[in-house]
Amino acid sequence: MQINDRISVLDDDIFGVIVQIKAEIVSILCDDGFEMDFDKSQIVVMDNQLAKDAFKSTNAHKVLSEKNIPNKKRNVKVKSKDRVKPSMEVDLHIHQLIPSDKGLHAHDKLTIQMDTAKRQLDFAISKKIQRVVFIHGIGAGVLRAELEYLFKRYDNVTYEDADYQKYGRGATTIFISQNK
Repeated sequence: MQINDRISVLDDDIFGVIVQIKAEIVSILCDDGFEMDFDKSQIVVMDNQLAKDAFKSTNAHKVLSEKNIPNKKRNVKVKSKDRVKPSMEVDLHIHQLIPSDKGLHAHDKLTIQMDTAKRQLDFAISKKIQRVVFIHGIGAGVLRAELEYLFKRYDNVTYEDADYQKYGRGATTIFISQNK
């Protein structure tokens, strides 16, 4: 690991170039122009020879030919618990919606989340999707309250807490009745 190496950050969608190394802390210049510090253990060097050698023996024609082999169609039994799975999930965590939330106020983040929720709800209604899970997280409950206010404005939408085993207390399931 050295200065000007192209890197990626583990468990994050951050790419950039190393600009400074101090002991165990690595400063990187992200592709979106921000300079950030990470522990060395969180950094993966993208341009190292080991990664290049790992893919050198891969034959692109072989991979494409394997991909184009038609699969036999199988009758798949749908389990009863799979029938009640949501048709659509919308994750409203801010880091899932925008690349970086630095410099945004809480109101701006909430506005982005609510615009996304309204857009996805309208999409689900237009596509006749009957069940949607909005993942909002626990937090202080502001987003959840705003979502409930949004859902109440629709005559054909009912809502309840989502499956606790799968989402905990941080999600709401809505049901859209299409015949109203």
